[in-house]
Amino acid sequence: MADTPKLYREKHVKYFKRVLQVLPGQYASLDTNRMTMAFFAISGLDLLGALEEIGKGKSRIVEWIYSLQVLPDHTENCLAHCGFRGSSTLGNTFIKKNRGRHIWRDSAHVAMTYTALASLLILGDNLARVNKEAVLAGLRALQQKDGSFSCVPEGSETDMRFVYCAACISYILNDWSGVDTTKAVDYITKSISYEGAIGQGPGTEAHGGPTFCAVASLFLMNKLSSTLSAQQCARLQRWCIMRQESGFQGRPNKPVDTCYSFWVGATLQLLGILDLTDFLFNRTFILSTQSSITGGLAKWIDNPPDPLHTYLGLCGLSLIGEPGLLTLHAALNISQRAADHLGDLHRRWHKLHANDSIKKA
Repeated sequence: MADTPKLYREKHVKYFKRVLQVLPGQYASLDTNRMTMAFFAISGLDLLGALEEIGKGKSRIVEWIYSLQVLPDHTENCLAHCGFRGSSTLGNTFIKKNRGRHIWRDSAHVAMTYTALASLLILGDNLARVNKEAVLAGLRALQQKDGSFSCVPEGSETDMRFVYCAACISYILNDWSGVDTTKAVDYITKSISYEGAIGQGPGTEAHGGPTFCAVASLFLMNKLSSTLSAQQCARLQRWCIMRQESGFQGRPNKPVDTCYSFWVGATLQLLGILDLTDFLFNRTFILSTQSSITGGLAKWIDNPPDPLHTYLGLCGLSLIGEPGLLTLHAALNISQRAADHLGDLHRRWHKLHANDSIKKA
C-alpha cells in the first residue's frame, strides 16, 4: 500500500556511525556513559545487518572496550571494584603502572559491564581477555541484603535495572557465582505490585521498564515458570497487553513512547503472547518517529532522535518481524546472531572445563 511507512535503513546506519564517532554537545552529560552509547550504536548496526560498516574500526572498538576494564592490582585487594567503567574520563591514575597495568581510582559500573560484554560479543570477540573472576567478585560486592543490586560499590540507588544487568553478566559469563539467585528472585516477587506487573522495587508502581528487567532476569535464571504462579502470569500478561494504544506506553494514562515497543514488547515475547498485539499499529507508530533528514528515531513524533530510542525502536520492530532487521534475543537485548556466538563460546568453555577435569583426574 502507498501509505505504508518505510524504514529508513540507510539513514539509521549513518546515524549510528555518527554516534560512534562524535555526539552533539547536548549529550555531554552522558560522557560517563560512553560504553552504553556505544552499545546502542554497535548493536543497532548489528540489527540493521550493517556491522561491516564499522570496517577496520571494529578492532579499535574492541581495544577501547578492553581499555575500560577495571582490573585488580597485584594484591587483588580491590576485587569489589572490578568490571568495566563507562568512560576513560573516570579513570584517574594514582599509580602509573603496576606489572604492566594501569591502576585507577574509580570503580566499575554494573550497567557498563553488561553493555561492554554485550558489545564484545556482537563484535565477535571470544571474551578471552575478560577477567571473569574479578568481574564476578565485583558483582558479588554489589548485591544488597534484600537481593537487589547497586550499580557501583561506593553505594548508589538499588533497583530492578541492576538486577537485570547482574543477570545478563552472569548469563554471558556462564557463571552465577556472583549472584545469590534466591535473594534476587525474592526481591523480584516482592516488587510485584497490586496491578500485576513489576516496579523498581517493593512497594513501587508497576512500570514497563522494570517489568521487562524482572521478567528477563527470571528468564535468564531459568526461573520464570517456577517463580510466577498461573494467576500471577495471567495478571502480568493482561497488564502488558493493556499497555498498547498505537505503540506502547510504560504505565496507564501515559503517552505511547517508542522505547516501550521494546520494554513491553520484549516482555510479551518472553511471556509467549506478543502475537496477541496489533503489529501494524505498533509498526506505524514506531516508524512515525523516524527522522527522514538525520536518521534515528525519537521518543515521540516530531521530536529529535536520540541513540536510546533509535536502538530500542529498532528492537521493537525486530520483535514484530520487520524485514531487513535481524532477529532479536529478547532477554539479552542483542541479536540472535550474537546470542548464537555466545552459545558457541559456552560450549567451548564447557569442553575446555571437561578436558581440564579429565586431566586432573
